[in-house]
Parts: sequence; C-alpha cells; structure tokens
Amino acid sequence: MPRPSRLYPRHRLDLSLSDVLFALGACASARRGDREERVLAVWRGGVDGLVCLSARTGFDLLLESVAFEPGDEIVISAITHPDMARIAEAHGLRVLPVDIDSETLAPRLDALRRAVGARTRMILVAHLFGSRVDLRPIATIARQHGAMLVEDCAQSFRGPGEGGDRLADVSLFSFGSIKTATALGGALIQVNDETLRERMRVLNDNLPLQPRAGYAKRLARFAVLLNLGRPRVYRLFAGVLAQAGHDLDSVVTGAVRGFASGELLAAIRHRPSAPLLALLERRLRRFDSERFRRRVEFGNRAAAALPAAVGSKACDRSYWVFPIVSDDPAALILVLREAGFDASTKTSAIDVVAAPADRPDLDPVRGRRLLEGAVFLPVYPELGATLELLIATASSRLPTAA
Repeated sequence: MPRPSRLYPRHRLDLSLSDVLFALGACASARRGDREERVLAVWRGGVDGLVCLSARTGFDLLLESVAFEPGDEIVISAITHPDMARIAEAHGLRVLPVDIDSETLAPRLDALRRAVGARTRMILVAHLFGSRVDLRPIATIARQHGAMLVEDCAQSFRGPGEGGDRLADVSLFSFGSIKTATALGGALIQVNDETLRERMRVLNDNLPLQPRAGYAKRLARFAVLLNLGRPRVYRLFAGVLAQAGHDLDSVVTGAVRGFASGELLAAIRHRPSAPLLALLERRLRRFDSERFRRRVEFGNRAAAALPAAVGSKACDRSYWVFPIVSDDPAALILVLREAGFDASTKTSAIDVVAAPADRPDLDPVRGRRLLEGAVFLPVYPELGATLELLIATASSRLPTAA
C-alpha cells in the first residue's frame, strides 16, 4: 500500500494565521493601558482574578504571597507539568506526589490521605487531558487539615464565562502554545480570598515586562508552525527531517516549548506584554464555541470506539488531547504514522513527579504506568471523515475489549 500523501499532526494548534498577524501588529502598536482589566472583563466580568504571564507565574506569585515555612509540604497530582514541582522546591517546600486513578484521572484518595500530614500546607490538583476532577472529597480532606486547595486548570479551559471550582481557593488557567484558545502565553488566575489576591497583584505589578521582541519572535515561529501543520506539508516536513537524521518528536516538542527549565524562575517572573494581552483578549472575545463542541463530539466518538482511551470515567471530558494506553506504544505509533497520523508518546510537557526517597509509599506506580503506555492520537474536528480511519487503524493494534 502506498504511503498517504498527508500526515495529520499530533495536535492541532488552536490558533489562526490571522491571530498571529494581529499580534505581530500589536507588537508595534499596542499599549498596556487598561488591557488587563479588559481581559478580566471578557473572561468573567472582571472579578476575583488577575492576569499573569503563565500559570507557572501565578503559582510562583501564590507561593511567594503565602510565605510557607521551609520544609512545609505541598501535595501534588503525580501527573502534572514538572515545573510546578520545581517552583515549589525553589520556595523551599517539600513536594509529595499523589498517584492518580487511570479511569477518573483524579488523585487516589487513599494515596492522598497517606500524603497529607501535619506539615501539609497546600494540595495542588491537576485536571488532566481536558477532563475535570470532582474536588468534593479532596476539598473535605484539605479542610480537615487546614490546607489550601489549588486547582491547575491549564488543560481544561472551556471558554469565557467559566471560572474555577468554588471549592478551590485558587484556580490556574493557561493560554500557552498548545492550549485551548492559545495566545502563545498568558494565564488567568482566580483567587477567592481578596487579601491574598491583592498581595499577588502587587507582586505581579512589580515584575518586569515581558520583552516585546521575544514575544514577536515566538509569534513568527508559530506562523511557520501553522503552515507546517497542514497535513500535506507536514508529511513533507517529516520526510525532510527523517532524511536529515532528525527525530520528529524532538523537533516538534522543542518548537512548542514555553520555558527552558534551566532558566525557569527568571523566565516566568515577568508581566505579560501589551501585545500578548491584546491577543488574549481577542482569543476570549472570539472563542470558537462551535469548534469546541465538535472537538468534544469527535472525542466522544473516538472514546466510545477505543476502550483503551484514558479517563473512561473522568468528569466533563473535553479532549484537549486524546491519550490511549498501549502495551507497545512504539509499534502503534509506527502503524499510525504509516496510515497518515502523527501519534506520539508525548504531546505536552506533563510528566510523573517522583516521590522523595524517604516516602516510597507515595511512589506513583499507576501514573508512571499510564504515561509509559500512553499514545496521544490526533483527535480533532479537522480530521473530518478521516476520524474513522484513525479509529480503525488504532483498533487494529489494540487488544480487543473483554
């Protein structure tokens, strides 16, 4: 069988070339003025929030504002962006991971109860892969121990008007490069306590501004990526990389990376520039509710047909990404790429947080097993009728459900 002329990228950037051109123009002309207030107004009416450069910036501001004691503990979802653990450790805190349930994608309550102790000051829950965690039992445990409850909603944004769970003290929303309604940066932070919110706002206002030149360079890079993301062009691009001896995964992952870990704190400790705020406001005002609805529809169809889909019992799935579990990820990826689908073992920077050496009981065995077997499929509306071929190809390499 001849190789298809198209290769569907592993992830469809939720961004248009007109968005990029708008932001490039804003790099030359936009002024800050009241842009932060306008972003907050279009998000949720302007209440109980602030705008940051990234969700990691917001988390850093939060930890600086609460000023926990060195050695205090943060309990964290075992699968999350590893920078969250790095930021906590940079503040002198001890990070304890909580293994997750692969069906609900929620922290396992038995593991959470083992992790929480006398020095627990915060529980940080990551909503994974476009799903939402039921925070009610976690909030009960947090309140029993006097711990702050923070939710990381970076992977589960559903559109303007939606805020965080009121059971959470703080909610973090991200608009990084591969997120829903991306502005190639920016974050919205909901802080329910007014005193804490004002403390974080003052710290945020005193950060240096994000350099416009750096943001413009990022916009230019993503203009190129948008063109490379066309299935026919992407097939040619993958072929050129293979001929040159370059790994497609490494090139694509590096191209969309937000911050280098070696310079993490210096990079995140900035305020968003005026052009970033302008693009973020535009993305919120023009949020494509119809595409979001179709993304959920496509995800539901694929999940119903693929029993190996991760999070079969998760709440409110919106399929930001679509992982399945395979006993041979490399073989499955090879078959899918031959059929015209760029599957991957990684489509974002999430990873497993290791347990401290003195807490082997918190080793996130289930989370590690999930990510070791995960293959992320390109499930999004732009596949159209090709979704059925993707499902059939993936099914051919997966065990039959009992």
